[in-house]
Amino acid sequence: MPMSYPSHYAAWHAFAGFFAFIWLFVLVAVVFTIVMYWRIFSKAGYNGALSLLTLVPLGSLVLLILLAFGEWPIEQELRRFRTGGPTPPMPGTSVTPAL
Repeated sequence: MPMSYPSHYAAWHAFAGFFAFIWLFVLVAVVFTIVMYWRIFSKAGYNGALSLLTLVPLGSLVLLILLAFGEWPIEQELRRFRTGGPTPPMPGTSVTPAL
């Protein structure tokens, strides 16, 4: 008579597979959230690395408060442009005046 797996081993294997699937789903969700916040902050004129604050407890809440109530760098640049104030130099250009 061949030996067979006890039924509780099959249940444990199913549980382990389900647990691995859940962890994979959570990892994909966290990476997607970081990428999403990175793009939002980049478009608002902030450094995209602020999105890493979502890994800190209550970090997402702080980021949402910053986005909702803070003045975005892109808004500051737009106000300078509309008032005719000095515009910041283009990336990659020299900031020293030409002689």
